[in-house]
Parts: sequence; structure tokens; C-alpha cells
Amino acid sequence: MKKMSNIYESAANTLGIFNSPCLTKVELRVACKSISDRDALSKPDPCVILKMQSHGQWFEVDRTEVIRTCINPVFSKLFTVDFYFEEVQRLRFEVHDISSNHNGLKEADFLGGMECTLGQIVSQRKLSKSLLKHGNTAGKSSITVIAEELSGNDDYVELSFSARKLDDKDFFSKSDPFLEIFRVNDDATQQLVHRTEVVMNNLNPAWKTFKVSVNSLCSGDQDRRLKCIVWDWDSNGKHDFIGEFSSTFKEMRGAMEGRQVQWECINPKYKAKKKNYKNSGIVILNQCKIHKMHSFLDYIMGGCQIQFTVAIDFTASNGDPRNSCSLHYIHPYQPNEYLKALVAVGEICQDYDSDKMFPAFGFGARIPPEYKVSHDFAINFNEDNPECAGIQGVVEAYQSCLPKLQLYGPTNIAPIIQKVAKSASEETNTKEASQYFILLILTDGVITDMADTREAIVHASHLPMSVIIVGVGNADFSDMQMLDGDDGILRSPKGEPVLRDIVQFVPFRNFKHASPAALAKSVLAEVPNQVVDYYNGKGIKPKCVSEYESSRTLAP
Repeated sequence: MKKMSNIYESAANTLGIFNSPCLTKVELRVACKSISDRDALSKPDPCVILKMQSHGQWFEVDRTEVIRTCINPVFSKLFTVDFYFEEVQRLRFEVHDISSNHNGLKEADFLGGMECTLGQIVSQRKLSKSLLKHGNTAGKSSITVIAEELSGNDDYVELSFSARKLDDKDFFSKSDPFLEIFRVNDDATQQLVHRTEVVMNNLNPAWKTFKVSVNSLCSGDQDRRLKCIVWDWDSNGKHDFIGEFSSTFKEMRGAMEGRQVQWECINPKYKAKKKNYKNSGIVILNQCKIHKMHSFLDYIMGGCQIQFTVAIDFTASNGDPRNSCSLHYIHPYQPNEYLKALVAVGEICQDYDSDKMFPAFGFGARIPPEYKVSHDFAINFNEDNPECAGIQGVVEAYQSCLPKLQLYGPTNIAPIIQKVAKSASEETNTKEASQYFILLILTDGVITDMADTREAIVHASHLPMSVIIVGVGNADFSDMQMLDGDDGILRSPKGEPVLRDIVQFVPFRNFKHASPAALAKSVLAEVPNQVVDYYNGKGIKPKCVSEYESSRTLAP
């Protein structure tokens, strides 16, 4: 026992004390100027793609809408990214010309790119740079990115606008109206908040309901002026002005609980010239719904428990545990990579679990008494109660089971994902934010049941669970990256996409010489968002409203 607790303490000391990083969300708005097209006769249909760098590779994070025939696009869609003060977060903005018959990038023309760090944008608030083409040549085109911190209030509002009797601006058909909403900033500049879709050939349009954060709409100030403009869309990009009106979020809140708010849409030129000019139409807000966005802390403080489960790879490729070259070799005072990874991640998770009892499983070994291969056996050999007391209990069960196992194969992880998914599935029946499951899989090699694993992950993405995979040793883990999202989206063999990204894969070797908390930080950084995305997506509120939450509620 003494030796085991020494190993546990040694691992904990090696890894130090961890604090979860403070998470700030930042909204990025993008606009471009003077985009040149390869085809001089036509204007491009631009779209901006945001990529982030991770371990030297670029991954797509999100993309804006496509704006047709436009050389100076101001995009309505925002990028929301997490900002970590202590990390260098490299961003790449790529502008592509996306032809109307194809929304993919295969047919798209690259119009230029710009690289910077999130820190540069945040510190300058507004960053303008030239767009560089292939070969890093700069033309006249530029991109501007504006950053805004999503402070305190993450609530969002759902708005549903329509209009009636709008002025007709087209000779041969009716107007094709769309609505733009601008926030008027303290320095009198105007910031586009939302642009609706175009409703063709209709003077009484009903635009689609849209969602926008309260922060984005009015910076949390309900009396801030909002300027709304109705345009008649033109295919050449020169849209005709129909009329405008001003409002505030406070006024828009009048459209809650079935009431409507109406504004006269005014064209100032017509008003000045025409004596009996009334208006250029009426704009109606049919619905204003406020959605409370709960934070990770809201759920945790509301009593949501993090249920932490460990699964350890006992396949033969790890090497004989009695041999000092084995990944499972137990050195008297120096924890192996399995133990280091387990303690690093487990130490943080156990803070969010009141009973500190952790189920621990093994896979890929022949187990006593019959020595049949199992892919989900309890490492304490108690199938009815696989739980171990604390992370130290998991460490002790791991060490005592090793001599009794026959390391074998293959490396199948779908059974263990399905096992935890079964518990998570039972949790969904409560319709409460009581338990969220995190499965930590420690493996030394590329898995052999990739198709079944993808299927299991897609199924699990609908449940309150996340999967963290740490690759131990020096195998080639490139195939494992696809579980972390292929082209941004992991799909099952049948083509069904994951509902949300729930897998984080990291090779332990990337952290061998890093600071002690780096591994835990890397694998757990996404968990708060995954918890919030799951419960907010299902409309599940924290169990009890904490004092913390009531202090950040928007006043009526």
C-alpha cells in the first residue's frame, strides 16, 4: 500500500495543482473591401471561412453566409470563439468566391487570406489587413475583423419580423425586400447586427425568425438605439432604399406574450418632398422571445454532477508489464504514462463529483478465471460494482489487476463507449441537469473497430456525455484525429453526422515535456462548452437557480 500511495503522490506532485482556465467568449465580425474576382465581368459571391491552428494543422471553425455579387461585403454572421489569455491562438480568415450552384469549396475560387492571432484582434478591437493570395501577394483587397467580448450576459433573443404595404421599387414585379438591423454605438458608429433573407416579389413579406445574442443586439443596454432599414434587393448588388425606423430592445420586448409592435417605415426624402406622404410601409415585430443562456457554472452550481469513467488499454502491443520497456511497467516511484494521464485528467474531474466514486474498466485483455478476451471488464473484477474510491482507488485497482491479466487484443473501444452511453441514456429520462458523463479512454494504438466506434460516438452525441481519448506511447495516431471531426464533422458509416462534437483526442507525447497542467487543460478545455451545448440545446435549465445566476439575470 505504501508504494502505491507514493506513486499516486508522485504523479500528483509531478502534475501540480490545476485550475481550469478562465473562459471568455469573443464575437468576431468580418467585412471585406475591394475583393477582385478572377472573372472581371462579374462580381464575386464571397464567403469568409475561419480556421484555427491546432498542433500545426488548420481546422475550419465556422463560415459566414454567402453574399451574392458583392465586392465590399459586410457579413451578418458572427464568429464566436473562446479566448484564452495565456495561449497563442492562431486564426486564418479565407475569402472564397462560392458559385451559386455549389456551396462547397471544390468549385470555389480562393480570393485571399489573412492570418493573425486572436490576441492581436482583441487587443486592437479592430484589425484591418490586406488579403494575401497564393504566393503571399497582396492586392487592393482587405479584410477587417472587429472583436467584442461577450460579457456576463449570454442570453439571446428570438425575433420574428414581417411587413405590409411596402413601397414598390421594381417596374416589372414587386419589391424583393430584406431588413437590416444596426446597433448604434456610443461613438455614433453603426454596427450591423442582423440581415434577414430576401423575400422575392412581395410587398407584405414575413421574414424567417432569427436568434441574436442580447450582447450583440444592444451591448446589454436596453435603451440603446437600434436603426432598422428595409431594402429592395437587386441582383447587381445596388439595392434600393425603401425606408427606415428606429427602436430599442426595450420597445421590442413589447412583442412578448403574443403582442405585436409596429413601426412606420419612413423614407426621409419622400417625407421632405411629398405633402401627403404617410409612410413607405409598416414593419411588424410579431414575436420577441428571450432565452436564458446558462453557463457551465450555472449547471455545476445547480447541482449537476460530472460522472467520470476511465477505460484502460490492456492490449499486447503495450508490452509485457514486467519489462521496463512496457508502457504498463510499474516503476516503484516513477508513474508510467497511463498513470500520469489518468491522474492529470482525473484530478480535475473529481472536483465536480460529490461521491468521488469512479467506474474503471479495461479492454483488450484475457481476464480470469476463463481468460476470455473482454473489451469492457471492471479492473477491480467486480462487474456489479466497478467503482473505485477516488483517483487513488483507480490507481490501486490498475496496479493490482495488471499481474492477473493476459494482455491480448484487438483494440476495440466501441463496447466501452456503448456501456457509458447506456448510463447516460438512462439519465436523459430525468429531463434534469443532474449527471453529465465523461469517459477517459487511455490507449496505446490505433483502434481496430473504427466503424463501430464512429457509430457509437454519433449515438453518444445525443446524450449527456463527452469522450476524451489520450494516445499513450509512440504509435502513429493520425487515424485517431478523424474521431475529433473529419472536415469539421464526424459521421457514422451510414453518413449520419454527430449532433455535437463530443470527442477530444490528444497524444500524450505532445505533453511529455510540457508544463504539468498542459495535458489536463488541453483535454478538458472543451468540456464546459460541451456540457452547456448539450443542456441548452435540449432546453434543460440548471436544477436550482443559484445566487450566482440570479445576480447576472437581465433586469426586466
